[in-house]
Parts: sequence; C-alpha cells; structure tokens
Amino acid sequence: MSEEVTPVEIAKYAAARKAVEYVEDGMRLGLGTGSTAAKMVQLLGERVREEGLKVVGVPTSERTAALAREVGVPIATLDEVHWLDLTIDGADEFDPQFNLIKGGGGALLREKIVATASDRMIVITDVSKEVEHLGAFPLPIEVVRFGWQTTKALIEEALINLDVMDRVGTLRLDRDAPFLTDEGHHILDFHLRRIGNPRQLSLVLNQIPGVVENGLFIDICDVVIIGRGDGAVEVRDINNGIVESDRVEIGESDNIFRDLG
Repeated sequence: MSEEVTPVEIAKYAAARKAVEYVEDGMRLGLGTGSTAAKMVQLLGERVREEGLKVVGVPTSERTAALAREVGVPIATLDEVHWLDLTIDGADEFDPQFNLIKGGGGALLREKIVATASDRMIVITDVSKEVEHLGAFPLPIEVVRFGWQTTKALIEEALINLDVMDRVGTLRLDRDAPFLTDEGHHILDFHLRRIGNPRQLSLVLNQIPGVVENGLFIDICDVVIIGRGDGAVEVRDINNGIVESDRVEIGESDNIFRDLG
C-alpha cells in the first residue's frame, strides 16, 4: 500500500467497507454524498461486478449519480422505487443520541429526503466526527435564493431565543460566486459552536419562510459505523443497543484515495 495513505483515509475506507456488508441482493439503496460515501459506492460497484449483486441505488447528488454510473451500480429516482431498504451516507458530526449534522457537501436536502424514505440509515464516519454536543461543525441551512439575506436575518433573530453558543451565519461560496445546490438553492452555514437542543432548533428553523431544509438529522440514523486509522471499526446500533468491534484488512491493491469531484 502507498506510503501516502493517511489514517483518516484508512478509517473512511474501513467504515465504508463494513457498511457494504449490510447490502443484500435485491435491495433498494440510498447512496450518500461525500468522500466516505464515495468509497462506499466504489465498493458497492465491486460487489456488483464481482459477485453479480443485484441492487438499485438512489443517489443523493449528481456527483454520486455520476460515480455510481461509472462503477456500474444501477440507479433510479426515488419516484421510481418509492421506498428504500437502506441508506448509507456519511456525516459531518454525530452525538451520543445519533443526531447528525450533514450538508458539508451541499446535498443535505436530497440526503434527508432519501434517508427518511428508508427502512434504515447507516452512517459511515471516522472517530473525529463524534462529539458530545453538535455545533462545532457549521450547521448548513438550505435557503431559496429570493430574499436570502432577509432569510438569514430571520434565522439570526430566531437563534437569540435558542440554546446555541453563537449565531454567525455566512453564505457558502463556490470560488467567487454563491454555491448552488442541485436544486438551485443557496446554503447558509451557521457557526453555532454548540447546539443544546437540536430537535427544537430544527423545528424552529423549518418554520422560517425561505428556509428549505436544515442539516440537522434527528431520529433518522439507526447505525453508526466508526472507522479508525488502523482498520478497526466499531458498529453502534441505537435500536438494539448493540456495540460491536471488527477489523478490516486492507490489501495492497485496495483503492482508498478516489473521492467524488
């Protein structure tokens, strides 16, 4: 294996490879977005090619759709399959209750729609994403372009009465222009530092005109798979209260560098 492989890359690969073991023949799958999810899609493609695994994936972004096509994973729209057996995706943060912050990759709206249309959601991540309280990672909020500055001001006003440590919001940029989601919206990143009540915050945000969706995923995740830099993985199942440990052996030919984009 190349000397350039970092512990973080190994951790992401280990989590993704363990998650793909949960995929069974005939499943309808939600395919997440981001660097860890990209590894999962690649590994899923290997199973499709080498084992003849029959699955159909619903991508959460155009980037994921392009990768799925490239590695041979059949894809469909959510309207075509209606409901999913399993979604596998990454997260920017998760807390002990499996509340998540997602949206660092700009796909939070589709990710939440797909995840909530699934029987189960598995989050694949590394140990650095585990926090006691959400909020160190900026909270992405997807907003319509019309009147986005007014929407930002309304969010800042609402935050005054909520249990957060800070309330600094910035418009996400793509080089010198505003970042646009696959649905054509802007994203406001709010640096809250600490979120005391994620459920309340999510409910309040989604009542504000102009807000399309926020990056708080509450009561959606069922299993978290945490990869570590030595190839070890920890599987936490919130529904069954089970914590299991395993190890992923990484060979010389394993490709763990290739990310989306």
